[in-house]
Amino acid sequence: MRPLLCALLLSVGLLPAAEPDFPLAEAKECRPRTGLPNFLAKAQGVFGSGARPEIKVGYLGGSITAQPGWRVKSLAHFQQAYPGVKFSEINAAIGGTGSDLGVFRLQQDVLSKQPDLLFVEFAVNDGGAAPDQIIRCMEGIVRQTWRANPSCDICFVYTLVEGMAPTVAGGKFPRAASAMEKVAEHYGIPTIHFGLEVSRLSKEGKVLWKAPLPKTPEAKDALGDKVVFAPDSVHPHVETGHRMYLEAITRSLPAIGQASGKPLKHELPAALAADNFEDARLLSVAAAKLPAGVAPLDPQKDALAKSYANRLPALVRLTQPGQVIEFKFKGTHCALYDVIGPAGGKVAVTLDGGAPKVVTRFDAYCTYARLSTFTVGTRLPDAVHTVRLELLPDAFDKAAILAQRKEKIDRPERFADRHFLPGGLLLRGELVP
Repeated sequence: MRPLLCALLLSVGLLPAAEPDFPLAEAKECRPRTGLPNFLAKAQGVFGSGARPEIKVGYLGGSITAQPGWRVKSLAHFQQAYPGVKFSEINAAIGGTGSDLGVFRLQQDVLSKQPDLLFVEFAVNDGGAAPDQIIRCMEGIVRQTWRANPSCDICFVYTLVEGMAPTVAGGKFPRAASAMEKVAEHYGIPTIHFGLEVSRLSKEGKVLWKAPLPKTPEAKDALGDKVVFAPDSVHPHVETGHRMYLEAITRSLPAIGQASGKPLKHELPAALAADNFEDARLLSVAAAKLPAGVAPLDPQKDALAKSYANRLPALVRLTQPGQVIEFKFKGTHCALYDVIGPAGGKVAVTLDGGAPKVVTRFDAYCTYARLSTFTVGTRLPDAVHTVRLELLPDAFDKAAILAQRKEKIDRPERFADRHFLPGGLLLRGELVP
């Protein structure tokens, strides 16, 4: 199930927040665990050369983190709290994506920039994922980070949508956050749930989950003690919902500070899940065998390639039905990282010569272009596998798909093409000739 759809279904209560056979964690706003010892020591000037320290804070998450909300506000809070430190952000948030992509793009988007602190936010977009997958991916994020930089502190943060609030108000974390808690507990990682106060107020009928902000004094007075949290049940208003998220951070920091000992190198214990995604790799689609005459688009000449140059290793556009991309890899997992949008088409995906699986690179959100993924195969035998991706000529009713969200085709020429735009290969394994 697509993460954006998961958020939508959760927000209207159509997707269960928990599975009966998966134990839910007790709802607590903060579990400090071993704290953030290296981040706080550097911020407080405990170690360093005496020069003004620089601290890089990484934010790996979905669209709630991509907003100019808690991410921007937390960085500003750190800067105000520690004026002698130069803070900068590593903004690695991509809307509509979960930990299953985050673990593959972690090295490129975050670790290559050497963060001192990493916030990870996927509790909403992982809402429809199986708990074991969440654990494998989140553990992969932790293990990759500490293999590359054992001085980098990590903090998991949990956001929510309207459909999750009753579970939280009832004293339990929803399924995704509960799965993440297992990883955090295993590695001593502090966690902050942004939504406890929101959920408490919601239970009291004091939260408007889907409303515009009041624009006049009269409209503000009419609200009384109610909070306009979000315009869409999911993405908080920067002025209100995201302010509440920041307040959860500031309330949690004293306890995290008390739990933080001396600076240390984070050590990796035995893995929680033997098949976790520590070995996840993002490779360029240009490493595959491309159709004759097809080459990666030049970001200096192609607007779409330029838009995603900081995320995709390359971007290829297949436009002619029958064009094929082929490659072989030795490993256990393979997925494609691509751009979908108005011009999306259908692709026949063949793994190891089996029956082709048709994947449509267009959905009800495709009024604009965005990053996306699809899985070719997972938990495969650790052997050499062949992958074939063929652009199909199939026509399909894009208007009917858009109508699922009451969207319409604005300009027919934008939707007329049926293309495939891959940019990266997401592998657990390695390419072979």
